[in-house]
Amino acid sequence: MKIFGIAGWSGSGKTTLLVRLLPALTGRGLTVSTVKHAHMHFDMDRPGKDSYRHREAGARETLVISPKRWALLHESQGEEEATLEQLLPKLAPVDLLLIEGFKHHAHDKLEVHRAVVGKPLLAPNDPRIVGIASDGAVPGAKVPVLPLDDAAAIADFVLARAGLSARP
Repeated sequence: MKIFGIAGWSGSGKTTLLVRLLPALTGRGLTVSTVKHAHMHFDMDRPGKDSYRHREAGARETLVISPKRWALLHESQGEEEATLEQLLPKLAPVDLLLIEGFKHHAHDKLEVHRAVVGKPLLAPNDPRIVGIASDGAVPGAKVPVLPLDDAAAIADFVLARAGLSARP
């Protein structure tokens, strides 16, 4: 399974790019999964639902299964945040795993940069950033700069960097 990241500051457009990039990749016959880093307290379950009640009552893990999807919810219960290395083996194999966030993890990444966010580039301090997707010029960039709104060009770049090609 090839791994490639989408990194950038909050508000830069990582998720927007990712949801435009996914069809550009899956449309080429590839299987793609995603990992997203979330901050502190997030919940995929709703109060009042049975699975929520199971977790609230103390279940360490709750597996929810339906005809259309399944989800495993794991309560850390005070443990340190799990690492990517610990959790990636839990994923089913795919051609490409896109990781959103984890900007300090050691995998190749595309930085999403928008000057309007007012944050400095990550690329100068991270040798694993191999390209920048931006909505404008990026003076002094030492890696390729791609137009943020060109999902097809970004898909080409990601596939080339990951050593993958489209499938019929």
